[in-house]
Amino acid sequence: MKGMTLDAMAKACHGRLIGANEIRFLKAQGIVIDSRKIHPDYVFVAIKGERLDGHDFIKQVFENGALAVVSEKLLDIPGKPYILVESTHKALRDLAALYRSALCDTKVVGISGSVGKTSTKEMIASVLQQKYRVHKTEGNHNNEIGLPLTVFKMKEEHEAAALEMGISEFGEMHRLAEIARPNIAVITNIGLCHLETLKDRDGILKAKTEMFDHLQEGAFVVLNGDDDKLCTVSSVQGKEPLFYGIGTKKPQSAAYGEKAVYADRIQNLGLGGIKLDIHSKGDCFTAHIPIPGTHNVYNALAATAVGKIMGLTNEEIRSGIEQMHMIDGRTNMIQVNGKTVIDDCYNANPISMKAAFDVISTATGRTIAVLGDMNELGEDKLALHYDVGKYLASKNIDVLFCTGELSKELAKAVREHSQTCEVHEFESKYQMIGELLRFLRVGDAILVKASHFMGFSDVVEAIITT
Repeated sequence: MKGMTLDAMAKACHGRLIGANEIRFLKAQGIVIDSRKIHPDYVFVAIKGERLDGHDFIKQVFENGALAVVSEKLLDIPGKPYILVESTHKALRDLAALYRSALCDTKVVGISGSVGKTSTKEMIASVLQQKYRVHKTEGNHNNEIGLPLTVFKMKEEHEAAALEMGISEFGEMHRLAEIARPNIAVITNIGLCHLETLKDRDGILKAKTEMFDHLQEGAFVVLNGDDDKLCTVSSVQGKEPLFYGIGTKKPQSAAYGEKAVYADRIQNLGLGGIKLDIHSKGDCFTAHIPIPGTHNVYNALAATAVGKIMGLTNEEIRSGIEQMHMIDGRTNMIQVNGKTVIDDCYNANPISMKAAFDVISTATGRTIAVLGDMNELGEDKLALHYDVGKYLASKNIDVLFCTGELSKELAKAVREHSQTCEVHEFESKYQMIGELLRFLRVGDAILVKASHFMGFSDVVEAIITT
């Protein structure tokens, strides 16, 4: 790890290096918080979590060859060096910021937004991989623990990094951006999520744009120009943002003159994806997005904007878009036993729910939405679930299976606004799974979606293994 000596690490996290006089200038080969992932000459940061305290594993990691540990507690392990800090959580962030600064030649794309962070990150990475060696966020490592761990996996050989940045409260984006120091900032949209802490969309806009305070000098900002909140951003560090969207028309509240990247001639191919023309800087190319859903048009446009900034040709950008594939839980299409499963169960909010309904409504055969509760919607959670149900009723989806206390409002709205959608409500997820498996038949298209806490990956697993 470039520049990561024990001495430099102690200074970066404002800690006291103890028992390391003779090896203070030795370099760590890696930094982990999971004792099972320790290797010789790695540094272990002892994080106290909800269930486990990393301090309980310090003796074990030394036995397995750890170079040193970062601890909030004084240790009595003679001959074993450690860095004593007030907070190992903050130390983890400080160490990640130190390592990011050492990799100054790696161009970082910081990606945030209420909906679509992961799919946009995957699209951007797919495009950039056509020209560069790219590192990207894996899984859900996008918060104050996950982002540092993602940064630690960056290597000197990586020329670009697509880093997802997720927040739930004010100030959190400041802390993430201090680590990532993006060369390019991308914000996908300002939607209804984390309302318990951020209150409303203006609060969400304020929290997301905290990223701008920690950009690299000369950084580019790429924003969705069709979002009524983002399009009001007129300048960042004295520089106009690059906006993208569908068509050339701008909202009345827009602060910009025209979109730098836009799409038209959009052809919805159902579950086969989308064909479209993408315009940028006076030229145009045609691409096929292999993943269904109009929201993926925006992902492709964001990736095009980033690709243009990074010097890719139209052919390279098109190739990256057309090679895009989704990860488990994020509009992942699974063909199994004559059925199509749309695995979108990782998370949910009103915008992503409606986008998912748009996708499944294009399927042939019987369409079934398997839904659960949406989390962190604040005081309006019942009304928002009802509104989502009302939208589902307008999409001519054939069947609804649902469970969860809040989803009762969703089911109520479907019953009140649809005469054709068959509604099945259940008190438990496992009761619902049993009935669903008996109900399914060849030719069905099944959407599975809920907030992460509902554990709907169990539903997907049951369908594809039965």
